[in-house]
Amino acid sequence: MTKIKVLIVDDSAVVRQVLQAVLESDPSIQVIGAASDPIFALDRMNREWPDVIVLDVEMPRMDGITFLKKIMAEHPTPVVICSTLTERGAATTVQAMEAGAVTIVTKPKIGLKQFLSDSAADLINAVKEAAQVNVSRLQPRQARMPQGMKDKVAPKLNADAILPAAGAHAMAQTTERIVAIGTSTGGTQALEAVLTALPRVCPGIVVVQHMPEKFTASFAARLDSLCEIEVREARNNDRVIPGLALIAPGGRHMLLKRSGAYYHVEVLDGPVVNRHRPSVDVLFRSVAKFAGKNATGIIMTGMGDDGARGMKEMHEAGAPTVAQDEATCVVFGMPKEAIKLGGVGRVMGLHDIPGAILAG
Repeated sequence: MTKIKVLIVDDSAVVRQVLQAVLESDPSIQVIGAASDPIFALDRMNREWPDVIVLDVEMPRMDGITFLKKIMAEHPTPVVICSTLTERGAATTVQAMEAGAVTIVTKPKIGLKQFLSDSAADLINAVKEAAQVNVSRLQPRQARMPQGMKDKVAPKLNADAILPAAGAHAMAQTTERIVAIGTSTGGTQALEAVLTALPRVCPGIVVVQHMPEKFTASFAARLDSLCEIEVREARNNDRVIPGLALIAPGGRHMLLKRSGAYYHVEVLDGPVVNRHRPSVDVLFRSVAKFAGKNATGIIMTGMGDDGARGMKEMHEAGAPTVAQDEATCVVFGMPKEAIKLGGVGRVMGLHDIPGAILAG
């Protein structure tokens, strides 16, 4: 078996030691080096190029974002950002994701031994998933970002853990249209491409992007600065209105609810579903249940199968459903699984999706 070659770049010797121990506990991963800053990393990479880079963003001599941009311009390589979970660091990490990184794994400021036992699976799976991405799709946009943390210890629950499936009859037609989008690995740049292409007058949009807590607010703010529509992190009971995109907060589920002819979101805690919180399946099921054929469902680039069952439920409720095609996905996991289940009405390239949102 060919091992995944990994280079660790972090200015903390203790962190490098812990990360190396975590990664080398998996027989499919080989750590080929651990560098204290990007300058040392580049020297090491000139001798042997890694399959995946695990990168901190705040380092001496050359910051992680500058290093990342250099790598993506010269030799695109999957990068996993290993960042401390703080509001201050979130904006910087978002910039790194926008520059071409694949996903985020959070590390604690203290308690590295606990990290070793609690988050080892998160880091290992992030590296394995990064090694499978379509490198040709990693070219950064003007800015970019993530995948949320997974709970690898808990059983893989489905959306039943949060709400029951929709009944036999879809909700009656209203004048309010809803667009529900689910995405994961590679989704930050895909969402940017879609949302920046929309005019101010467009249907209300609800989005689940797999991402750890504290990062979604910065991600939404970044999109808001780029888009004609308003984009923000969802709050409980927010109305879903035309010209507004609500991003599910990291670490919490988001459901669509209906009051009369109007829609709002419910943001709540709960078990991980498909090993994610927020879960696309949870959002899509709630959209099938409360919006039915008034909604459009879109599933985009991402690892795994979260959203596939929920999209089928939306399709069965009469909603138009769209999957991003393989050619434009960073990872064709989630769309592929939704197509296999028979829940996808149309498959299209990334740049055709804004038109599908406006056409309904």
